[in-house]
Amino acid sequence: MLRFIVRRLLQLIPILLGLSVLLFAWLRGLPGGPAQAALGERATPEAIARYNELFGLDEPLIVQYLRFLGRAIRLDFGTSARTGRPVTTEFLERMPGTIELTIFAMIFAIGVGIPLGYLAARKHGSWLDSTSVVGSLLGVAIPVFFLAYLLRLIFAVELGWLPGSGRQDVRMDATRITNFYVLDGLLTREWDAAWDAVLHLILPAIALGTIPLAIIVRITRASVLDVINEDYVRTANAKGLATSTVRRRHIIRNALLPVLTTIGLYIGLLLSGAVLTETVFAFGGVGSALYDAIFARDFAILQGFILMLAIVYVLVNLLVDISYGLLDPRVRVR
Repeated sequence: MLRFIVRRLLQLIPILLGLSVLLFAWLRGLPGGPAQAALGERATPEAIARYNELFGLDEPLIVQYLRFLGRAIRLDFGTSARTGRPVTTEFLERMPGTIELTIFAMIFAIGVGIPLGYLAARKHGSWLDSTSVVGSLLGVAIPVFFLAYLLRLIFAVELGWLPGSGRQDVRMDATRITNFYVLDGLLTREWDAAWDAVLHLILPAIALGTIPLAIIVRITRASVLDVINEDYVRTANAKGLATSTVRRRHIIRNALLPVLTTIGLYIGLLLSGAVLTETVFAFGGVGSALYDAIFARDFAILQGFILMLAIVYVLVNLLVDISYGLLDPRVRVR
């Protein structure tokens, strides 16, 4: 297993290098460039030339890239042109919100998707099966931003059951330890603060988790249908094993392998910033920060956030590969 993990870690190096090259080239190719973004209205040709000379932007691209790569290894991405704060500090303050939102969204998607997909497969051809298939198609087809606005309109504006924006009520004097609002409320025993943070997570988590939910239902259903027809399942049933044992040890465990891959993929995607959902609900995560940075042309934030999110994404996929190897020893052999 150790050799398997080491191989996966070594494979991450060329992936991250390739991502850094693409990111560097993309940002340098944007209209205006870093100097225009930093100087704003003061961006006269003379000021741009002085800025480029000061920060080495007039040097050859290969020199700029190597300098950028050296700073990236030290997690030094400069300061935000909009706030004047270090990019890494901004990221560490924003990321806990996105992690909380991702966790709640995936709890919703996994908690509903796997049981529903399993039941649909067990009741193949029934009304439950047909309803789950149609529902999963609708879940994939509905745009995230439209569902987010719809949920906010119904449950926050019209009914007033749930808050429609932010991570927590701004009037709440809550103690901050980790910047994970729910966790901070639990650690400090400020139960009202923790509960308020949970309420603020419900609507964006449902909006964000709908597409993963739909995919998980379909993958689980298809995977269980494939496993049910395998010879080892029929043999286990013929030997008289308890139904619960057959389901747990022979059906569910083997059927979860492709589902686990899907879950890991979506966890990585959601951790990479739910831009639309966070923007609709004014949720202070990395997604809304990227949205603001695009319109403010804050190249430092874009450069640092995108690269750090890419690192998060590949690390999540590494964990998925490791868990896949633990569940199926054949993966380690291959």
